[in-house]
Amino acid sequence: MITVRGISKYFGETAALSDVSFSIRKGEIVALLGANGAGKTTLLRIISGLLTPSSGCVFIDETDIADNRVEVLQKIGYIAENSPLYDYMSVYEFMNFVAGMRQLSASTFSQRMEELIREFDLSNVINRKIGELSKGFRHRVSIAAGVIHNPEILIMDEPAEGLDPNQKYALINFIKSYARHGIILLSTHIMEDVEASATRILLLNEGKLVKDTTPTRLKHLLPEQDISAAFRSLTTTSGGRKVESLY
Repeated sequence: MITVRGISKYFGETAALSDVSFSIRKGEIVALLGANGAGKTTLLRIISGLLTPSSGCVFIDETDIADNRVEVLQKIGYIAENSPLYDYMSVYEFMNFVAGMRQLSASTFSQRMEELIREFDLSNVINRKIGELSKGFRHRVSIAAGVIHNPEILIMDEPAEGLDPNQKYALINFIKSYARHGIILLSTHIMEDVEASATRILLLNEGKLVKDTTPTRLKHLLPEQDISAAFRSLTTTSGGRKVESLY
């Protein structure tokens, strides 16, 4: 379980996030929505332990990240937008490198590689240099690296960016499958992907959480029953609105 309590983040005098609170349970696929600059990536980086909040706290299960960062972050996989990959490494070398950072044993690494090669269809590229791969295969490698330690929580920043329809379809199936035994938190601006995969939506506007709802409820917020129109109506109002939580 993820519990976010009163998170605020300032960069100088600029508030990127203001008093954001919510909880996410196992089995949920949560889409974090917001216009550019709303604070989505900042929030994901705080939950992933890459940034320290100015105030507030994040609990993974019952442990505050600030109290036991190394142990807690073993439960998290974070896949950044345009995840950095080492082009001079082969896919196998890169995965082995990531496994070493995650302190996986040789036997665990071997088992996970077999699983991930099947899951992401990497058998034909496993010994190729990452720099030689297509964008689709690079994307598969970045996701595989993010889940090599089989984290309970998978956080993805714009995971479908630049993917073709077939690649998006495969990604959505992976997300749904992974959520059966964990938590998925992803940011996106592609509304069709939200409707296809998310069980819940957290909507940020100007650093504030203004809506905690489901895709169906958001879609029916306006008479035209269009999720994109509802998104625009909530993110073009200055100052945001008081959050309406499901819980």
